[in-house]
Amino acid sequence: EFSLRASVNTLIYTLFSCLKRGRATVTHAVIVIFLEFFAWGLLTTPMLTVLHETFQQHEFLMNGLIQGVKGFLSFLSAPLIGALSDVWGRKSFLLMTVFFTCAPIPFMRLSPWWYFALISVSGAFSVTFSVIFAYVADITEEHERSTAYGLVSATFAASLVTSPAIGAFLSHRFGDSLVVLVATVIAVLDIAFVFFLVPESLPDKIRASGFSWQQADPFHSLRRVGQNPTVLLISVTVFLSYLPEAGQYSSFFLYLKQVIHFTPASIAAFIAMVGILSIIAQTVLLSVLMRSIGNKKTVLLGLCFQIVQLTWYGVGSQHWMVWAAGTIVALSSITFPAVSALVSYCASADQQGVVQGMITGIRGLCNGLGPALYGFIFFLFDVELSDTDPEPQTPQTETPLVPGPPFLIGACLVLVAIFVAIFIPENHKLSDDRSPKSTTVATTLAPHANRPDSYASTCLS
Repeated sequence: EFSLRASVNTLIYTLFSCLKRGRATVTHAVIVIFLEFFAWGLLTTPMLTVLHETFQQHEFLMNGLIQGVKGFLSFLSAPLIGALSDVWGRKSFLLMTVFFTCAPIPFMRLSPWWYFALISVSGAFSVTFSVIFAYVADITEEHERSTAYGLVSATFAASLVTSPAIGAFLSHRFGDSLVVLVATVIAVLDIAFVFFLVPESLPDKIRASGFSWQQADPFHSLRRVGQNPTVLLISVTVFLSYLPEAGQYSSFFLYLKQVIHFTPASIAAFIAMVGILSIIAQTVLLSVLMRSIGNKKTVLLGLCFQIVQLTWYGVGSQHWMVWAAGTIVALSSITFPAVSALVSYCASADQQGVVQGMITGIRGLCNGLGPALYGFIFFLFDVELSDTDPEPQTPQTETPLVPGPPFLIGACLVLVAIFVAIFIPENHKLSDDRSPKSTTVATTLAPHANRPDSYASTCLS
């Protein structure tokens, strides 16, 4: 026993020593993402409980408002963080985003009101993905970047494969307090890993030479986005495709429990299945597709899968239909890394923070608008998601013809996104001129910056 323990300790020490001595690698990014979202994945069950206990009458409405504030703050801050990371490097901003994203976790048991308040405010720093993707862009060549992005996104999915089930088991066996404690410890480990072991990825010689406050103003840059057709097409595509996705993430667990009548164990198993299939899709399938059909066609294929998935959610009222749609969710997960790779090709090495901020910000804006859109549509169609313990369906209860109308409307939005994405040029480089009179990629792309993304990212983090 002593020998086994010594061997394990030696292995861990060797691994961390290698990471510390070596240069920046994709492994560093993978570990940071895994730890952060594994901690949040543990809180799936406690999150629903605390939400119900704190807002007993209007929990879905309050969840939408909280996510709305968080998303809007993310939209405002992502251009600033992305542009500053191009000037001062990635590590310090990675440390800041991880710290503030994980800061609300211990307050789930200490003070639920402070917990939800901190979740809202943390939106100003919840842009870990944009910094991570810029980090990966710094250390990879263009031909291997999409594969690296797929690995990061797959790691995000992997972090949520087992964590909700583990969290549900610990919560049932030992109570929510232990789950929150474990999640807090993992979050602290993540922060320590970034501080002590993650090296800087952006060399001084390729850092941006200066910073302009116009780069950090999302509204100014938003007004100028139309000046570059490529940026405009990418921005509209991301917005239309992620708006229904953000609304889906904010309400899907309540929808499964109350409309489709999934048990907590079934929800955890569903997340695990989607996560495992997403890992396969974002590693093996994405790599094959990128080599065979190219970046743009991979994005279009992912959007087609998203339309099928949303339509199936909208009309599916049986358990098997939802499980089948979950497989399509995994296939549609290739869209995010493919779009990130496409955007990264548009910018030079010293502008990756801003171009990844483009996706982070626009997704942050959708994180605010999506929950509100879905909540309003559910309200219009008299679908109530306000009780975590609904009474079982009686024989007299009629199943609605369309149990999930917001999903069908979301499918229509993604259809429009496909028509827009068709016109995106595949091999277009934006101007790298930094003179005041020119529209640089840093200024033009700044506003559109934030998953997450796996399946429970927006609702959980």
